[in-house]
Amino acid sequence: MPRRAVLGTGAFVAAILHAGHGARAADYPVRPVRIIVPYTPGGTTDIATRLVAEPLSKAFGQPVVVENRPGANSIVGAAATASSAADGYTLVMVLPAHAANATLQAGKLPFDAVASFAPVSLVVTAPLVLAGSRHIPGQTLRDYLDYARRNPGKMNYGSSGIGATAHLAMELLKIRTGVQMEHIPYRGTQPALQDLMAGNIGLMFDTYSTLKPQFDAGTIRPLGIAAAERTAFAPDLPTVVEGGVDGLVASSWCMLLAPAGTPQGIVERLSGEVARIVREPGMTAKLQDLGFVVEGRPPAETGDFLKSEVERWGSVIRTAKISVE
Repeated sequence: MPRRAVLGTGAFVAAILHAGHGARAADYPVRPVRIIVPYTPGGTTDIATRLVAEPLSKAFGQPVVVENRPGANSIVGAAATASSAADGYTLVMVLPAHAANATLQAGKLPFDAVASFAPVSLVVTAPLVLAGSRHIPGQTLRDYLDYARRNPGKMNYGSSGIGATAHLAMELLKIRTGVQMEHIPYRGTQPALQDLMAGNIGLMFDTYSTLKPQFDAGTIRPLGIAAAERTAFAPDLPTVVEGGVDGLVASSWCMLLAPAGTPQGIVERLSGEVARIVREPGMTAKLQDLGFVVEGRPPAETGDFLKSEVERWGSVIRTAKISVE
């Protein structure tokens, strides 16, 4: 076949493929969409996902079903998504544990935390808040850190488990301040919170929505929020930086991912709808009431953010010599 004919045929085939790609994106979705939440029902990730799923269903004219697939610190749900067809009908809402697992479970994951997924949207972030036990003398973060320095071995901190964002954020605080504290891992946030109230641990990070009822009840002390600036949902709460710990910013977050290879047109449509939903004033107010900062970032920014979180928490994990074994 003459070279010109070959080139012409190639261009024709490429045009057909491009048209098919566009058609799939334009027609999407034609059946129910599934969003996997890799945690049990009732947590902040589950709640945020369901808040987005309902208006997304209305926008698409198709059911958007939330499926809880907990297990192995989000690995079970993420693996189910990574192995699904790359057609936009199976998505997963992940937390920072997904980024931490890239280092904590290096060589053991059934997927690549970045390459196995197509980033859709960083939906919301939730800056972590540092809470202190009222059994520790002091009123401010500086007071608590000074107490820990003066009393080595007497200040412990808790978290919902090894590798949780709350654990890694506290290890980052230790790296930045040089203060030595022992980690007490719990099976979930509530047992850790109970021990903070009882004075069995001195400090813990968690989300504002989790800690606020106890702040209001006066059973624990708010010490600072790990955000770059004060937030709209807690304007009177100083940042951890204001408390004397330079550059400590740490958030939980909810990120929507699709399997790698999902057509870009479908990814863009999903991302655009999510951004529109979370920025609607009524939805923004609901999310802020839960302690979230609205994001709705596009796919490229979401992918860059995920890579930066893998690198950042990987560095903390290696420096602090954290192991799940």
